[in-house]
This record gives sequence, structure tokens and C-alpha cells, in this order.
Amino acid sequence: MSYAEELLAALSQAFAGRPVPRVQALHLPPVPWTGSRDGEFGALELDTGALGLSYVLLDDTLATIGEAAALVRDANALDVAQWWVDSRVASRAEEAAEGAGQAADGAARAALGFAAVNALTRELFDRAGFVPPAATDSIGGMDPRPGEHIGMVGFFPPLVKQVTARGARLTVLELRADLAGPREGFAITLDPAELAGCTQVLATSTVLLNHTLEGVLAACRSARHIALVGPGAGCLPDGLFARGVTLLGGTWVVDAAAFKQALATGAPWGRATQKFALTRENYPGLQALLAGASA
Repeated sequence: MSYAEELLAALSQAFAGRPVPRVQALHLPPVPWTGSRDGEFGALELDTGALGLSYVLLDDTLATIGEAAALVRDANALDVAQWWVDSRVASRAEEAAEGAGQAADGAARAALGFAAVNALTRELFDRAGFVPPAATDSIGGMDPRPGEHIGMVGFFPPLVKQVTARGARLTVLELRADLAGPREGFAITLDPAELAGCTQVLATSTVLLNHTLEGVLAACRSARHIALVGPGAGCLPDGLFARGVTLLGGTWVVDAAAFKQALATGAPWGRATQKFALTRENYPGLQALLAGASA
């Protein structure tokens, strides 16, 4: 069973025997994208007030996702989450065969489904009274050492210096061919096999959204520390920890009203949120959450 299937099964268990929350609203950043990191994410709101974030810049998601707002309103959130489980982001070859419009529609449904997954997770955390601990850094708890081979999945320019400044060797895995090649102090590759020797890996939570998680983990078997980070990393981590991930770092909304207003206007929403970091040591586990939620 894939991580996505396991995750939906766990969420279904969490809401068994009780009304499943319904989707109340879809909150999106301004279109077109303003170029800011805050404009890269949208949020699905449940009728309980829980918010779930998802990346909206894959393919033409941001341009097309608004059309689905009417489809998700008042929908069963588990049904919407199933969209993500069933989705796959088409390759360029598939886009050519199926048509760009269908590929974009699939990406939009995946983003909505994953936002529902994150919103349901937040609802479970709230019911159980669990607040994830705050993150202590922006690089997923990594501690790069001189000469150590560090991997990064997705090119994060602001984080590159934090790794290379410590004398570590950095390899960045990217999907964009135009970015590939040697750089000053690091290299960008399109080949996941080049992560094989990395002892620590930092990956964006987009590997969850586009279902590339298993491939990334298979390429990082030698890593002692694998961190998935990003505002979209708001899902249950049980299956991730079982697969070798050591840290899940996401965004916790602390002021929903301020967050929604900032998101809609394209303003920074950092003051309305807090970054968190879950590890095997500080996460209570699904069964403990279920017990707390039913108490």
C-alpha cells in the first residue's frame, strides 16, 4: 500500500463513527502569481474552521483551481482527499498525449485533494489537543559537516548558502532541465541516482503532492536524516517515519482570520503562522491522537 493510501485510511479511521467535516471555502493567492513564496500556496477551509495548505504552482494549477471552488464547497472532505490519492501529475509525454488542459485539471484536483488531507489532519490534531512543537531552524534539523554530502530535492537558493557555508558538498535534484549543471559550490542534477551517497537530505513537501516520495526515498537509502519541509507538509507523519523520513516540517496557522486575509491580498502571512517540526521523538503517534480525540 502506498503512503497516500495509508494516509487516507488513517484519516478515514479518525473520522469513523462521526460526521466528516465538509469543505466550507477555498482560499487562493492573487492570480497571476506575484513571485512571492506566500503566493505559492492556497488553503482549503473546513466547516470546523480547520485549514489545510497546498502548493498551487504545479502546471497551471493556480490559473485553473478557482474553477473547482464551486465543486468542493460543502463536499465531504474525505471525498476531496481521495482526489489526491487518485491523482498523478502527468509527465511531458503524457501531457502531449492527453492535452495540457487535462493535465492542468489533474494537477488542480491533486492540489485540492492534498489541501483536504492537510485540513483533516489539522482537525484531528485540534480534536486531540495536539500542537506540534516549533521548528528550531529553516533547514529541517540538518547539521551539515565539512566534506559531508548533502542532498536537496528542489532548488532552494536561500538554503543553499546555509549548507555550503559549512563546507558541505551539496547536490540538488531538480525537475527543470534548464537549471541542471555545476554551480559555484554545488551542483544541480536531473538524476535521482546522484543522491545515493548523501547522508542528509532536505526535500520540499511537493514530493508528497506529486507522488514522487517513493522515488526520492529509494534514491536516499544511505541517508541518516531525511527532512520533508514546506507549508504543504501538514499531513500525518506516521507512514513517512515508517519509510525512513526523520523530520516533517510544516506551517501551523495560529491566526486563521489574519492568514486568510493575507493570503487573499498577496501579503506575507508569516505573522499568522508558525513553523513546526515533527520527529519520531516528539510525535505521539496516530493511536494516541485517536484516543485523545475521542476522550
